[in-house]
Amino acid sequence: MKRPLTLELLALPKEVPVVRHAVREHLGGPCAEVQLCVTEILGNVIRHLGEGTPVTVRIRGADGGRTRVEVSDPDPRALPVLLEATGEDESGRGLALLDAVSVRWGVLRGGDGKTVWCELAEA
Repeated sequence: MKRPLTLELLALPKEVPVVRHAVREHLGGPCAEVQLCVTEILGNVIRHLGEGTPVTVRIRGADGGRTRVEVSDPDPRALPVLLEATGEDESGRGLALLDAVSVRWGVLRGGDGKTVWCELAEA
């Protein structure tokens, strides 16, 4: 992978397609799983921390030819939780999707925020 992509923005619904497009341009072609992971993590920030939360999105290479997606936000307390959504639930599937398409994922917490990350196998 070429140089890392770093985007600093406010987590707003209108920014999600902009970020998806930037990721595709950066990776040079179709990257549905990477775009899905970015979308789900950004969606969680919007839903659980609120619109306008400052975030940093990073896409970079990782060991074994993997692609690493990272989304950092300023709240170290609001941690993502992997839920088992039922057919009747209207939400709660985002992290299950991320878990299904990524090789691994997790959360790094610091005093000034957290980073939700995942790694995807080489396409």
